[in-house]
Amino acid sequence: MSQEKKELLKVEGLKKYFPVVSGFFSKVTGYVKAVDNISFTVNEGETVGMVGESGCGKTTAGRTIIRLIEPTAGNIYFKNKDIMQLKGQELKDMRRNMQIIFQDPYSSLNPRKTILEIVGEALEVHNIAKGKEKEDIVANLMEKVGLSPKYINRYPHEFSGGQRQRVGIARAIALKPSLIICDEPVSALDVSIQAQVINLLIDLREEMNLSYIFVAHDLSVVKHISHRIIVMYLGKLVEMAETEELFAHPCHPYTQALLSAIPNPDPTNKSHRIVLTGDVPSPINPPSGCPFHPRCVRRKPICSKEEPPIQHRTDTHFYKCFLEPDK
Repeated sequence: MSQEKKELLKVEGLKKYFPVVSGFFSKVTGYVKAVDNISFTVNEGETVGMVGESGCGKTTAGRTIIRLIEPTAGNIYFKNKDIMQLKGQELKDMRRNMQIIFQDPYSSLNPRKTILEIVGEALEVHNIAKGKEKEDIVANLMEKVGLSPKYINRYPHEFSGGQRQRVGIARAIALKPSLIICDEPVSALDVSIQAQVINLLIDLREEMNLSYIFVAHDLSVVKHISHRIIVMYLGKLVEMAETEELFAHPCHPYTQALLSAIPNPDPTNKSHRIVLTGDVPSPINPPSGCPFHPRCVRRKPICSKEEPPIQHRTDTHFYKCFLEPDK
């Protein structure tokens, strides 16, 4: 029996609203509700996948959690410490433990700096290593992510997309963090390279006891790396469950539609495809009641009037919908 993992991160009622301004006096006329009241936890050594269509708030949620973007409301506890209250040196020290891998390996690396400068910058900022010691650490990190140490004096344009993302991973693990936000780290890469990078992330997770929040829209990738999966729609968390449970028993109609869109390699298995109609509503003016009801084929009259309740299929599987769970 494996020992129960400790809770590393706890997010409560997280919101991020971006003001919409118009007119000569830049008057606030509304808000883009990018992240709207989400709550979840991440345990030590665990990967929590975060999926949904483009514009559902996945990336904003990830960046808000590590305060790259300041939250509008909510609480974020990291190792039982409220990071919303941290400022100055305390926040800087906390950020050693929380890093991010960006989506685009082309724009996330400074083209004017060498790999030694890019990866080693954090070591200098946090007074960990300089000079020859920094060079040795960066060389070791390059080896760990599958790149030759002799490349440390090269510039980003001399690398392929997959190699650049490995550099981004090396930069993220340089400070030996506990939590890494993976913001669609393989979406810009070829399929064959995607598998290599995902396997690298899994190996590093086991070796360094890392926790990931893995943001992606490719459900097959998320299934491969995640222990639990969060499904988001229009800034809201609509379903969360352990990976195998979610794929075996999706309860929310939106989750069912996402899973039905995964290509099936077996031509004899005739799966039923659920095609969503209409576009994703604007987060500036979301629908009343359940945000998914305008596109839901199973909607009821109550769906457009009231916020759906939280329903539990199991102790670890919950979803927000008026439909009863299939036992």
